[in-house]
Amino acid sequence: MKLNNSLPLEYGTEQNNLNVLGFWIFIGAEIMLFATLFASYFTLENRTGSGPTGAEIFELTPVLIETFLLLTSSFTIGLGVHAMRLGNKKAMLSFFAITLLLGLAFLGVEIYEFFHYVHVGAGIQTSAFTSILLLTLGTHGAHVTIGLFWGLFIILQVRKRGLTPQTANKSFIFSLYWHFLDVVWIFIFSFIYLKGMM
Repeated sequence: MKLNNSLPLEYGTEQNNLNVLGFWIFIGAEIMLFATLFASYFTLENRTGSGPTGAEIFELTPVLIETFLLLTSSFTIGLGVHAMRLGNKKAMLSFFAITLLLGLAFLGVEIYEFFHYVHVGAGIQTSAFTSILLLTLGTHGAHVTIGLFWGLFIILQVRKRGLTPQTANKSFIFSLYWHFLDVVWIFIFSFIYLKGMM
């Protein structure tokens, strides 16, 4: 395995470059998944039947908290990658752990939100609108949940093996995934919540 010292550690080998390229291809497939969900949402958002509308069920405070938590976690994962590039394993692990805690808090607020929706009569079978809303939010939430487990395994690997080209590559790819989830959330915040509250 030939190491290129002129590049960041996560790009240090040819295999690492291929791994990153492969992950960008995966992100392309994920973009198509969420684009399909958004297209379905925009088609069905006014089909509320006898159920509530977005303006009737959306609450600003939980949405702002979720947005703050996820955007802050995007910042901390960036700091973690920066620390990794500086070779500071302790700082990197700390920032990754903070990222996961923020993600866990985000999920807690989202679970509260789902209970709220069901409580006010906006279940998955209430209307086409509530079905696609819960499916879209749930798909993003499932991705965050997967990210929490993935991030935990990354932390455990770096603790055990240190900062190597392999662990750095895995950590960097995880950070790309986490940033992608934040970008998807910005679309959810803007085009589902804010639009729905108007």
